[in-house]
Formats: sequence, structure tokens, C-alpha cells
Amino acid sequence: MLKKSTWERHVNPWSVWTRVPLLPLFALVVFLRAPLGGWTWLLLAALVGWTLINPKAFPPPASTDSWASRGVLGERVWLNRKAVPIPPHHARWALGLSLATGLFLIPLIWGLYALDPWATALGAMGASMAKLWFIDRMVWLYQDMRDATPEYAGWLR
Repeated sequence: MLKKSTWERHVNPWSVWTRVPLLPLFALVVFLRAPLGGWTWLLLAALVGWTLINPKAFPPPASTDSWASRGVLGERVWLNRKAVPIPPHHARWALGLSLATGLFLIPLIWGLYALDPWATALGAMGASMAKLWFIDRMVWLYQDMRDATPEYAGWLR
């Protein structure tokens, strides 16, 4: 779980939008491992590094009233669902879209193993689209839950 100070920075839309291409970039580097040779490991290390520092890389935004910011706020609500229960339909959507994201990893992994560009593209793009849909559902979750606690209401500025 991220610290409060990290969440305040991760809610910056730049943090969200610079994470979106990470899975396709990981897939591209692994797919091109033969021509990249030793550069593969350096590029993978750079991508892992960016993945780890990204939530802290940007300052807290002046406003959290963007789609991307509200998606992150919804993720915070989702992760806090044991303390503050969420409507069941939101839980079903979140779990279903998480499952869909995971299922798209099957053709991605196969495609990377077999160097099949179609399976790789299907898996990477399918998982990415399912994740974006998940974030969209988190926007809805935050909209429905923002008045559930004073803390949630205070996140939107």
C-alpha cells in the first residue's frame, strides 16, 4: 500500500498517463530480445525503475478533477473496501476486469515465448485496454463513494 504522500503525487495525471505504455514497452523489449542483445537487460531495468519511481515522480497536482486523477482516487477507495464497503456491482466490475487483464497475459506470454507478433500484440493491447477500462470503473467508483467519508470527499480539489 502506498503512503499518503505517495498517493498525493500518484494522483497527478502525468503519473497515470506515463504508466499506460509500460506493458506494451515491456512486451516490445522482450519481443525484440534477439536483435537488442545485451541492451535488453538495460532497457528492462530502465522500465522496472520507471515503474517503481513513477508514483513519486510528479508533484501533487493543483486539481484532482481529471479522469486520470479520479481513476487513482477510485483505486484508493477500492483498496480500502474492507474498511469502507463498496457497492457490490463495483466489486464485480473491478474483479471481472482484473480477471480479463490477467487472461490477456496468456496470449502475451505465449507470443513472447514463441515470438508470435499477433499473440504478443493481442495480449499487450488487450491487457492494456482492460486495465484502462478498470481505471474507468474506478472513476465511477470514486464518483459513487466520494461522499462516503470526509476523507474521500477531501481528495477531490
